[in-house]
Amino acid sequence: MLTWRRSRRRAPDPLYDVPGVPGVTSVPGGVSEAPPVDVAAEDYLRLFYTENPGAGVLRERLREVRQEIARTGTYTHTPGELIFGARVAWRNSGRCIGRLYWRSLRVRDRRHVTTAEGVAVECVNHLRDAAPGRRIRPTITVFPQDRPGVPGPRIWNEQLIRYAGYAMEDGSVVGDPRYTGFTAMLRELGWPGGPGSPFDVLPLAVSMGDGPPLLSTIPGDAVLEVALSHPDYPWFEQLGLRWHAVPVISNMCLEIGGICYRAAPFNGWYMGTEIGARNLADVDRYDLTPVIARRMGLDTGSDRSLWRDYALVELNVAVLHSFERAGVTMTDHHTESRRFLTHLEREEKEGRVCPADWTWIVPPMSASATPVFHRYYEDRLLSPNFVHHPDSLARALGHRTATGG
Repeated sequence: MLTWRRSRRRAPDPLYDVPGVPGVTSVPGGVSEAPPVDVAAEDYLRLFYTENPGAGVLRERLREVRQEIARTGTYTHTPGELIFGARVAWRNSGRCIGRLYWRSLRVRDRRHVTTAEGVAVECVNHLRDAAPGRRIRPTITVFPQDRPGVPGPRIWNEQLIRYAGYAMEDGSVVGDPRYTGFTAMLRELGWPGGPGSPFDVLPLAVSMGDGPPLLSTIPGDAVLEVALSHPDYPWFEQLGLRWHAVPVISNMCLEIGGICYRAAPFNGWYMGTEIGARNLADVDRYDLTPVIARRMGLDTGSDRSLWRDYALVELNVAVLHSFERAGVTMTDHHTESRRFLTHLEREEKEGRVCPADWTWIVPPMSASATPVFHRYYEDRLLSPNFVHHPDSLARALGHRTATGG
């Protein structure tokens, strides 16, 4: 069951505003300039009706939307417009390599949920719904949009499941160093902390607009985790490593036709290198390659021995092996690279631009051994899309904003 803890502290305020899109901000990789909401709405509706010819008469829908915008300053998507927009936002996400299955995204419309408690409950339900029988399904849960003078909910966490980082007096960190600031902020807000292990699941922090956050623990049955072992090294299991299986990004804005859904957590499934070559290996994260290299008996005295490379490969072998043994959906970077090129070919045949950021599409391990390495891409920001806001980024890392939040 969920447990609640209400904080009296207010959420940080936005740092910057972009005219025409409530709450959408100027940020690298996000929306730098946005058209007025009526223009953005018309652009989106023309796209929707072009790709969904059976949806009805565009002219009539445009008249309805213009009238609603003139009356309220915004408009409301139909269920069909929301579902299509969320899927196209994934299709347009230039940093995602796994877009081949964009049409399969399951959209959970929760725009009727108007309390922080309700948002937290539905986030937990999302975690359960996204991994039936350990087979992970791409899923998004969409909460109320921002409206003029009535901001929608905010999920402070960067992902629904992340591990605490406890800063020790000697400068070391127990857990994930990326979240030391967020962990400290949650402690200030009233979270008592977990057992103090390297893998303590952080509570959810949810606020309604800029109101005080509600902290809620996530029930254990909603946290699908995989214990890590290695097919050839029995000692690997003794390291006590594990990782959560459903990567639900929760601090990005789903922008559709000038409408901003600031709370719209979404997931695909993990590519092994995201865990094995980044989360567990980056020097500013768990930094496990030196530990593994020593257990392997490698010469760590010289970079020319390539001990980091050997250790990194075995760490990634362990991740893929463990998820497969547990029956949890995961892909490898070679397979996903080929799938992305298939997606790219399909989009080009449809006459559509397939935006891609080379620095994100190319895997963080064995890059030149994958086909996505050996070409360039058109990196263009299209709408609908998922965008970052500076205030959301700041909250997720426990940073203080310019307004002192």
